[in-house]
Amino acid sequence: MYASEFSLASATPLQKRAAAYYAPSAGGGSELDNAGDGYGEPLNVIISGLSSPGVLTDAGLLNFAHALGYSEECLDLHAGGAQSADLGDGNGWVDQLIEIREDYGSAAVGTCLESLVGGNHFRVWRQNGTEADSGALFLAVSKEEDIFESHTIVPDGYDIGRNLLVEAAVGTTSYGGVTYSTTAENITGLLAPGSDGVNHDIAQDGIVTLLTVTIVS
Repeated sequence: MYASEFSLASATPLQKRAAAYYAPSAGGGSELDNAGDGYGEPLNVIISGLSSPGVLTDAGLLNFAHALGYSEECLDLHAGGAQSADLGDGNGWVDQLIEIREDYGSAAVGTCLESLVGGNHFRVWRQNGTEADSGALFLAVSKEEDIFESHTIVPDGYDIGRNLLVEAAVGTTSYGGVTYSTTAENITGLLAPGSDGVNHDIAQDGIVTLLTVTIVS
């Protein structure tokens, strides 16, 4: 599913799940997505399934992203193929729900600038299969080069991208009349540190950050 097809309505029930997330490896999945050619990008941020249910819907995710300074792709255009991930929930390998980019202060057109000069971006998958239905959102976050460098990842770009997103999220943020309070916890053991199997052969520290997002008003 590409960004232009990402519905603002969600079929996800507005109810709390019982778990923050399930480790993809426990169900035969992977904490690396499939970027092609046998390599993957780390799923290095998880929005907890214990977050407010309104955050975990399609529309809720987009509004939260706006609160952090991110928006849909420029003019809803998507360049290149979608990446896929297996979250170990019984759904197998599925395409990303959406790709979201830093908007440089303009939710309307700022991601067009990001497409030119580079910046932070992330892809999203939802863990909702019958074998591991946490409702958690798994994000592959990275910082990329500008268009002249073909949007390759900057050196140390997976760790940098994760940290920038987390820094923007933690604490109190708001957008569209919704206010969020977000806490972060670093998780080890889900993702092996290093560059083995990682796209662009860029090493990362093996930390996955779990964000718990609460709607406070």
